[in-house]
Amino acid sequence: MEIINIDLVKMLIKKQFPKWDDLEIKAVSNMGHDNRTFHLGEDMSIRLPSGKDYALQAEKEQKWIPKLKEELKVKIPEIIAKGNKCEEFPYVWSICSWIDGDIAKRENISNMNEFAKDLAEFLVSLQAIDCSDGPIAGKHNFYRGGDILVYNDEYIWLVNELEDYLNIEKDLLNEIWELALNSKWKKNNVWVHGDMAPTNILILNGKLEAIIDFGILGVGDPACDLAMYWTFFKGEEREVFKNILELDKETWNRARGWVLWKALYDINYYKDSDKVKCSYAKEIFNEVIEEYKNLINN
Repeated sequence: MEIINIDLVKMLIKKQFPKWDDLEIKAVSNMGHDNRTFHLGEDMSIRLPSGKDYALQAEKEQKWIPKLKEELKVKIPEIIAKGNKCEEFPYVWSICSWIDGDIAKRENISNMNEFAKDLAEFLVSLQAIDCSDGPIAGKHNFYRGGDILVYNDEYIWLVNELEDYLNIEKDLLNEIWELALNSKWKKNNVWVHGDMAPTNILILNGKLEAIIDFGILGVGDPACDLAMYWTFFKGEEREVFKNILELDKETWNRARGWVLWKALYDINYYKDSDKVKCSYAKEIFNEVIEEYKNLINN
C-alpha cells in the first residue's frame, strides 16, 4: 500500500490543479481499500489508487464511466479531471463529483422490497449497455465476470486452513463449490460492476441514490454482481431481487460460489487483525450455508 495522506493530496492538487488549491481537503469516513478517497470542497472527491495492484482502476473508470453514465438512470460519479503520475505519486488518479448519501444499511432504507427492486433494475440496465469493446474480465479486475475456476486452488487452501476455525462441513462446502464450477456463462458478455457491496451503494432519504466505485468494472458473467442476495437481503426481498434479474439457476449457483470464496478469503484475511470485519464475513459464510441447506431441503 502507498502512504496516502492529506499532505500528499494537498501537494498533488497544488501542483496539478492549482485552481482548486483553496478548497478544503478532508478524508472521507469510509476511505476504501483499493482507492483512498478524500473530499475536495463541497462538490468533488479525490480517488487515489492505494497500491500497484489497483493502479489501472482510475484509468479504466476515466474511460468507461462517462459512457455508462449516459445510459444509466441511477446516479454514478462523474469524472471531472484526470490526475497524472508524478514523482510524488506513481499512479494515475481521479477527481470525481461528490454524491451525497450514506452507505447502504438496513436501518437507513425505507422499504427493503423497493430497494431490492431498484438495485436489481440498476443491474439489468447495466447489463443491457453495449459492452462489445469493454475490458474482458481478467487480472485488472481480479477476474470479476470471469471463470471462478481461477480461484479453485485458493478455495481448497482456504477450506483446509479454516476447517477447524470454522468447524467446516467440508462435504457441504465442496458441494456448493462444485455447483459453481460446473457451469459457465454461455450468453453474450455483459457489463459487471464487480463489487456490489453496501459500501458502494449510497442511500438518500431512504432510497437508492447512487452506485459508486467502478474500479473493478469488467465484461463477462454477471454472477459476481449478485452477492447482495446473500450479504444484504432477506426473505421476500431476496425473491424481489432475484425475480427481476431473470437469470438461470446455474448463474445463481456460480454467484453463491463467488460469495462463499470471498467470505472464506475475508475470514482468513481479518481473523487476526479485525474482529468486526471477520465477524461480518462469518455471518455471510453462515448465510450461504443456511440458504443452500434450505434450498436443497425444500
